[in-house]
Amino acid sequence: MADAQTVTLNQQLATGAGMCAIAAVILWFWPPDGAVLTGRWDLPPAVQLALGLALGGAYSVVALVDYRRNAGSERMRATVEGYSCLDLSGWNPLWISLAAGIGEEVLFRAALQPHIGIWLTSALFALAHVKAYRISSFNRTTLTQMGTLFVASVVFGFMAQYAGLVTAIVVHVTMDVAGLLVVRRAARAL
Repeated sequence: MADAQTVTLNQQLATGAGMCAIAAVILWFWPPDGAVLTGRWDLPPAVQLALGLALGGAYSVVALVDYRRNAGSERMRATVEGYSCLDLSGWNPLWISLAAGIGEEVLFRAALQPHIGIWLTSALFALAHVKAYRISSFNRTTLTQMGTLFVASVVFGFMAQYAGLVTAIVVHVTMDVAGLLVVRRAARAL
């Protein structure tokens, strides 16, 4: 049974659905100009899926190497602590990643980015993760985490803008799955 601090899978799924609902309202009342789904390169969904899996897979390898090199670091400890509220048992990393990846990309990239740009969208994306990372004070570790989120969001933004929304979603989901599996492994090692 989950304690009061644990964020349940249902809460995560509801958050992802809520982001999609907010995005739908924004897109209904403030439709973007241009191709949000296919990007400037006009890639078909199958190509976006393959590209997303390749890029996400490359990131997964980097994340695993980073974990092995920095397993005892303050940054790794802070990351594991930040995600300690999530129930990462069983298949939950996949479901959490799907909810976050789809919900966040639809809201930030499809609904907001066409209107307010990559940079402001990325700042909002980083700020939206303050609670998830349990950032209560700003120090070197938390500033690094926020900077990493901002940079990741900028990368997702350019992916969506050029390669298409599906590419950004698949990379985001793959990165989150890899990251949550690393966190789960690191938490067991503590």
